[in-house]
Parts: sequence; structure tokens; C-alpha cells
Amino acid sequence: MKLSMPLMYAGNPREAADQVSQLEKAGLDTVWVAEAYGFDAPTLMGYLAAKTETIEIGSAILNVYSRTPGALLQTAAGLDNVSGGRAILGLGASGPQVIEGFHGVPYSKPLARTAEVIDIVRRGLKREKLQSDGLYKLPLSKQDGAVTGLGKALKLLNHPERDSIPIYIAALGAKSVEQTAEIADGWIPMLFHPEKAHLVWGDALAAGTARRSPDLGSLEINAGGMVAIGEGPETKALLDFARPLYALYVGGMGAKGKNFYNDVACAYGFEKEAAQIQDLYLSGKKKEAEALVPLEWLEAANLVGPASYVRERLEAFRESGVTNLSLTPATEDPAATIAQVKEWVS
Repeated sequence: MKLSMPLMYAGNPREAADQVSQLEKAGLDTVWVAEAYGFDAPTLMGYLAAKTETIEIGSAILNVYSRTPGALLQTAAGLDNVSGGRAILGLGASGPQVIEGFHGVPYSKPLARTAEVIDIVRRGLKREKLQSDGLYKLPLSKQDGAVTGLGKALKLLNHPERDSIPIYIAALGAKSVEQTAEIADGWIPMLFHPEKAHLVWGDALAAGTARRSPDLGSLEINAGGMVAIGEGPETKALLDFARPLYALYVGGMGAKGKNFYNDVACAYGFEKEAAQIQDLYLSGKKKEAEALVPLEWLEAANLVGPASYVRERLEAFRESGVTNLSLTPATEDPAATIAQVKEWVS
């Protein structure tokens, strides 16, 4: 397995980015840069490219609504150039609260939009002229809303570093995961439970894989959680630091009936807890919501405990199909922790 890490920053991305070069030397293979409704990811990814030499730099994620396919093509090609061929384009539909609330764009047809974006970006990287007659009209005609009708099919001006960049999709719903298995290079699931993942996504992955082009190779899977290696109850107690994240996603990332993470919790068998967490979180009782996150889930989805236990969890992730283990070190020396896990997975 490769080792990756989501870049966690609160307020000052530069400080977090400065740590990545140390983690690169320790054996980290990939770093993922989030965006949501914070600082844009490509700016920080470009900064990381200048700070590092070998590590892959992925967006996790850029949404498919707030940038046109042409803009995403430019971003992917530009990042791949400044990083010397180390870019990964992580895409996703995000959610209605961000897309309609922050960007002011209708949250419509996420599956079709994602598929069209990927197709256009892939063709654009091969310097084909951008043409599309789906949700995206390229070039835009007067019939489709153009003001001048002077638009023409254009190809990327620069020659890309690579004519194919890995494209990962963040997906949770069955139809979205099925599409990911069919058309993407990689999949980014959230709050991944290795022993139960097949119950939630097994059928969708199988259906998508059955239609997958052999040219794409096998689907890469990027998933993981917190890592801390140590004996005693003080190490296990570190799992409590993951509770706010789980409560936020299960309870606060979407309204009732429109929370994909809550749906996953229910599919794992935590229906009662998911409902209670959401009710508490949406009513402002965040601490009470955090306390109800099932310990079983936290233990399975993270790698926290003695070395022997962490190695068992590594194998559980590997057996579940994970190819890129995403780790968030909860230790005083993150580089040493990454180096230790790298030794185990090599």
C-alpha cells in the first residue's frame, strides 16, 4: 500500500505545508488538499509542489460545479507541470449546502456532471479540441445561450506534462460509487469501515467494475484514519479526538434526508446512533453528539493502539481493497509514525 495523508490545517495552510517535506522524507507517498469552503486547494497544491520533490499532490476534493471543465483542465495541467508530473485530480459533487450556499450554483445532476467533466478533462489533456453536447455545451452556440456566437472549439494551449493525470472521485452513494468504479482511476470514500465496507458498497463496486475499461487498470482506493502507536489506555483515549469529525459529518454535513454521511452510518448498522447524533448536532448539542459516536466504528476506522493491533488494522484495510492508506498521525512526531508504518507496509 501507498501511504497518504489529508493535509489538516486550521487558519494557516503555510504552516501545515511546511511539515509535508518532512513527511515526504519519512516515506509519505501522497498528500491530499481539501477545499470545501475554505482556501482554494490549487494555490496550496502549487505551494506544496515547490516545497517537495517526490510526493504526489492530490485535490480532495475540487467540486464539479464551481469551475468549468475547461478551468479544471487548466488547473490539473498546470499543477502537473509545476509538480513535475505529481498531480492527482480529486473531484466530487460536494453537497447542496456548499454548492448552492457558498457558490450560488444549482446542485443538479451530480452524476452526469461528474462524468462529463472527467471526459472533457481527459480529452483536453490529450490536447483534443474541447467539444461537448451534454450538460456542457462546447463551444456554446447562440441556441444554447451564447451572446455573440463567436465561440470556437479550442485545445489546451500548453503541452501538458502528462497526457493522462489520475482522477479520483469522492463518492458515498451507491450510484456514485458505481460510476466511480466504472470511470475513475481512484475512489475516495469517507469514514471507511474495512470490515463493513463491502456491505455498503460491494454491489455498487462490482457493477461499476463490470463496465470498466481495461485501459484504466484496477481501481485505486484511498481510505484510512487516525494513527497512533502505543501501549496503555492513554493511547486508546486518543480515539476521542476523532469524535468531533465523525459527529460533524454524520450530524452536521447536510439537512435531514440529505446527509450522505448519515446514510453511510445507517448502512453500517448504526441507525439509532446516526439519528441521535444528527438530532443533537443540529440542535447545537455538539458534545452530546460526539459522545454517541460508536466506539466500535472509531476503533475499526482508525489505527490506534499497540503496534501489533495497528498492524492488524493495516491488514484489515489492505484486505478490504485499500491501495492508498490515508493516515492522520496523532503523535508528537508525525514523521516517525509515518516512517514506522511505511516500514510495515513496504
